[in-house]
Amino acid sequence: MADMTPIDTSVAPDTAAFDEVVTFTSELIRIDTTNRGGGDCRERPAAEYVAERLADAGIEPTLLERTPGRTNVVARIEGTDPSADALLVHGHLDVVPAEPADWTSHPFSGEVRDGVVWGRGAVDMKNMDAMVLSVVRAWARSGVRPRRDIVIAYTADEEASAADGSGFLAERHAELFEGCTEGISESGAFTFHAGPGMALYPIAAGERGTGWLKLTAHGKAGHGSKVNRANAVSRLAAAVARISEHPWPVRLTPTVRAALAELATLHGIHVDVHAEGFDPDGLLGKLGPAAALVEPTIRNSTNPTVLEAGYKVNVIPGLAIAYVDGRMVPGGEEEFRTTLDQLTGPDVEWEFHHREVALQAPVDSPTFAKLRAAVERFDPDGHVVPYCMSGGTDAKQFSRLGITGYGFSPLKLPPGFDYQALFHGVDERVPVSALHFGVRVLDHYLKSA
Repeated sequence: MADMTPIDTSVAPDTAAFDEVVTFTSELIRIDTTNRGGGDCRERPAAEYVAERLADAGIEPTLLERTPGRTNVVARIEGTDPSADALLVHGHLDVVPAEPADWTSHPFSGEVRDGVVWGRGAVDMKNMDAMVLSVVRAWARSGVRPRRDIVIAYTADEEASAADGSGFLAERHAELFEGCTEGISESGAFTFHAGPGMALYPIAAGERGTGWLKLTAHGKAGHGSKVNRANAVSRLAAAVARISEHPWPVRLTPTVRAALAELATLHGIHVDVHAEGFDPDGLLGKLGPAAALVEPTIRNSTNPTVLEAGYKVNVIPGLAIAYVDGRMVPGGEEEFRTTLDQLTGPDVEWEFHHREVALQAPVDSPTFAKLRAAVERFDPDGHVVPYCMSGGTDAKQFSRLGITGYGFSPLKLPPGFDYQALFHGVDERVPVSALHFGVRVLDHYLKSA
């Protein structure tokens, strides 16, 4: 059962915003925007949905497509201080595939049951899309204007290459983001229960870079019964095994060091994360569940995911291909490239199938301080900590415009609610009370940013 804490309207937008955020989340989930990759997606119905509701509130939306049906929405809310830098608030409209047979409720039902909204996109990230929409509509009803310009972007194609979404917007429509120096989006400020009485709110201030790899092995085709010293499958398999088993060394970024320092303090552990000989793996072993926030981001990683070779069991193919999901810590790409050259060896070629930059954002900035204050205002017992995302978001593409990105889609979640496991998982869902919390926090932060 979800937390049903009553809404405190004295520190919130109007009551209608709380009804709307649930309705918008549910109805957006019902719009199937499954992105299967390779261009197989159509976000336009969801884009039209949010555009209509922005327009109803007097906020003029612009709809943009690189490919028919792959629609993005951008709108600007003018602030009261024309000298202030603008803030980008962005969320994607597409979702990953879901198999209905595996789910308790149909993944595109948008069912609201027992105080919870169910369906694909409930946490990634139609919830944030709905929260932003409900906040700005509440502002329109009450005549509220933020201090700085707020640019809202609802994007396509984040769950694939972003070529039809944020990549297209950054490359072809940079003028819509004029003045934006910072942005907020998904994967931050959610409750992470690290133990009894320890509710953490990790705010993302960095992302590992994306290095999806294509490996190609050439060999000599032949009969499966003959000796073959130039077997493409064998060559590829050996390289894949080396890549999978490689012990990547620790490479700590400023964001990760800050995360380790704050987590150590919260756990009563005295350690100097800047000291020579500091052992991050040893510290992680003492942090209990909280280690999961940091462990994936202290080094590069490579995980083989796809193998393609052959067409008949008694025929040795002359070509074999593999794909590897590689991730690079900020500043780790040169080491990544050099290591891949060594691990693949002379018989296997590798190239980037898809590559995106790693990101870092300052954790000692006024912006991070305001993000922290907004969360802790509405959960005084919570502890905000910085962290680096193991994956990536549209912030990578918007960084090309000089926009510094933070992961900030606030949700207050009950103990036992494994938010991170629901990303791309089965029975994705979000408590109604968490959406209400997010509306309060976003409203407060965006008005004071």
